Amino acid sequence: MNPLIQLKNITFKAQNKTILDIPEFQINAGEFLGIMGPNGAGKSTLLKVVSFLEQQTSGEILYLGQVIPIGNAPIELRRKFSIALQQSLLLDGTVFHNIAIGLTLRKISKAVINEKVEYWMELFGISHLAKKNALYLSGGEAQRVNLARAMIVEPEILFLDEPFSALDFPTKIKLMEDFKGIIETAQTTAVYVSHDLMEINYLTNRLAIIVNGEVKQSGPTPRVLEHPNSSTSSFLNEWKKFYPLAR
Repeated sequence: MNPLIQLKNITFKAQNKTILDIPEFQINAGEFLGIMGPNGAGKSTLLKVVSFLEQQTSGEILYLGQVIPIGNAPIELRRKFSIALQQSLLLDGTVFHNIAIGLTLRKISKAVINEKVEYWMELFGISHLAKKNALYLSGGEAQRVNLARAMIVEPEILFLDEPFSALDFPTKIKLMEDFKGIIETAQTTAVYVSHDLMEINYLTNRLAIIVNGEVKQSGPTPRVLEHPNSSTSSFLNEWKKFYPLAR
C-alpha cells in the first residue's frame, strides 16, 4: 500500500508524562483504519497529532514522503483533511449553511456550493432538513449534518473520533450502514477512533491497538481481532465478552 502519512519516532509529552511513543506507523491511501485501546491509551492524541491539531514533542511526520515541520503544516495540507467528532459542534444557522461552511471559507462560487450541498444532503438523507436550524436537530440528524460537512470538502483523509458513540442503537446502526456506503463510494481514506468493537469490526479494514501510548498490534481488522498478540489479548478479550464479531 502507498502511505499517505508516515510517523517516525513520534513522542508526545504533557506534564512530564509520555502520552505517545510510536517508533513507526503509517496511514495508507484508501484504507479505513480503526484505532482502539483502553481509556487513556492515547488514541485521541494520536488522531490530533496526525491531523496536525496537536504538535508532537519529537519525531517526524511525513506526508507523501515529505517531512512536515513541527507546528508548521501548510494550510494547503490542512485543507486536505477533515475531522468529525463525537459532538457535532454545529453552528447557529440552517443545515444548509452548516454543510456549506467549508466551501464558503474556501470562497467557492455560490452555484457550486448549492450543487455540492444538495448532493451531500441527498447522500446523507437530510435534504428535507435544509432550512431547519441545526441547533434543533436530533442526535442522529446532527451527526449526519456533521459528516456531510466533513465530506463536502472532499478530504484526502477523514479523521473521526467516536462520531456514533452518543447515538441510540437503532440510529447508530442506520447511520453506520449509510456512512460505510458513502465512504466506499467516495474512496476516502479514513482514520476512525472508537471504543466500540462492533463499530470497528463493521467499518474498518485495518486496525491498530494502542496500549500505554504505543501501537502494540496492527494489521487487517479480522486478523487482529481473531488473533490478538500477548500485548493486546487482555484488552480485546474483555471487549469480546460484550460485542459479537460477526460482520
